[in-house]
Amino acid sequence: MRVIVFFDLPTITATDRKAYTNFRKYLIKSGFMMEQESVYSKLAVNSAAADAIAGNVRKNSPDKGLVQLMRVTEKQYSKMEYIVGDRNGEVLDTDERLVIL
Repeated sequence: MRVIVFFDLPTITATDRKAYTNFRKYLIKSGFMMEQESVYSKLAVNSAAADAIAGNVRKNSPDKGLVQLMRVTEKQYSKMEYIVGDRNGEVLDTDERLVIL
């Protein structure tokens, strides 16, 4: 499962810019990958983990602006169509995990 966050935040005042920067930094520190400017996604192991991620995004979202959240399965996400540009193959974006003991 993947959690996708879309946001459109004001950047007119210094306070707005700081809130935008803090939210973006929160997403990156929380393991979200940038898909496009203002579109970030994160893998979730199951729907319970996706619910927890959504709750944390709600807690850390700024007061002003628009923040949207969508949950999609990996199968749905893999069907994303690229109209212009190519998928970056350097980014590890699978839920397969390798554990070496």
